[in-house]
Amino acid sequence: MLGGKPQILVVDDEANLRRVLSAQLSRDGYEVHTAEDGERAAAFIREHHVDLVISDLRMPKMGGLELLRWAQLEEPKLPVMILTAYATVDTAVEALKIGAVDYISKPFDQDEVRRLVRKALQVGQLAHRDASHPGARGLPDGTRFGMLGSSKAICDLYVLLDRVAATPTTVLVTGESGTGKELVARALHEHSSRSTRPFIKVNAAAIPQTLIESELFGYERGAFTGAVGSKPGRFELAQGGTLFLDEIGEIPLEMQVKLLRVLQEGELERVGGVKTIRVDVRLIAATNRDLRRETAAGRFREDLYYRLNVVPIELPPLRDRSGDVPVLARFFLDKFNARLGKHIEGIDEDALAGLARYRWPGNIRELENFIERAVLFADGARITLRDLPTEVTGATPLPPAPSADSGNFGEGLKEQVRAAMSRIERDFILRALEQTTGNVTHAARLLKISRKGLQLKMKELDLRERND
Repeated sequence: MLGGKPQILVVDDEANLRRVLSAQLSRDGYEVHTAEDGERAAAFIREHHVDLVISDLRMPKMGGLELLRWAQLEEPKLPVMILTAYATVDTAVEALKIGAVDYISKPFDQDEVRRLVRKALQVGQLAHRDASHPGARGLPDGTRFGMLGSSKAICDLYVLLDRVAATPTTVLVTGESGTGKELVARALHEHSSRSTRPFIKVNAAAIPQTLIESELFGYERGAFTGAVGSKPGRFELAQGGTLFLDEIGEIPLEMQVKLLRVLQEGELERVGGVKTIRVDVRLIAATNRDLRRETAAGRFREDLYYRLNVVPIELPPLRDRSGDVPVLARFFLDKFNARLGKHIEGIDEDALAGLARYRWPGNIRELENFIERAVLFADGARITLRDLPTEVTGATPLPPAPSADSGNFGEGLKEQVRAAMSRIERDFILRALEQTTGNVTHAARLLKISRKGLQLKMKELDLRERND
């Protein structure tokens, strides 16, 4: 985010619409860029950091769906929202099935755009937090359900998925953050008879509680301020397929009653509507909360819990499948060698042993982040313990404090430590800038710090500002 502002790219072949939408988004505090077709948009995304793309559906050269497919391959964590005058359910299903976070109908209402943009940016932040797990693409042969591992815990999971995938049964996936709940939900869908129908994702934590009903069930024109047209909800969009409802523990109690009705009777009404709509959707819910405890505390309906918990699948934390750590680490090594243009040959045995001993509070997501950093900063041909963070290797003990009669030795030691830290920081920054061909914004993302923070550190270390 340049200067702390989210970066939004508006893509439309109508110059007037680009100006109008850009003006509104700028007033709302966003940094806005524009492109007149998908090809120019893709070129811009390759060279600049973007937090959200709002793209027209029909454009010359490369349309919105083509741009969306390109983004899913090249920038899978980048949220894309479709802007279209052709707001049919089929169009929405196609876009959402490919991976769009939402769509806006022309002519659009400013309040509606404001709300959807806020939600899409939050979804994008969650996507970066929920970094892709093994199985997303490019896995070695021999994997099952898009997953890696042969430990007893993961093999037990394979057996359960084999039994459940082909059934229409509701599934509740639980487990710690970073264990791969969405990956399991997608595997259940892709190995079912519904695999050719939509797989629709909803993260309840990313939606304001007051808007969950309209998101799930849709709304009719005039149902509330800003509802300038009718819009199907996620259940309708998932018709015949699978709805993955993540963070289900975040749904408010009053909405849980309506959700229970859909599960039991297969019917709903849109907000502001009177027509009953029949839906045929398999629901897969996920949470990292203890829903039994939430039920006992009165925060989650007991009848809904039992309706969801027909087939419970609890994902094992990575610390319970430590034997899988080496194969996962090597998979991520190959992934980031390709992505970062590096040629790290392997991981030393002592480094693998350290990874296997670590408790992994962040699970597979944390392992992925550690390997990315190690690939980025490794000096040699292989990743060693010194390339791994102190969480894995253990903090290096500091030298003993100098005695009172040591004169200025303590100050001298402090200066040596400061100088050494500066050299390390300078080396890390230079390597990140080299890796990103001098692009400060991209280097900041690799270093997991803000762009402004990197600029200040470069100034402090007397490193000349690069152009980006």
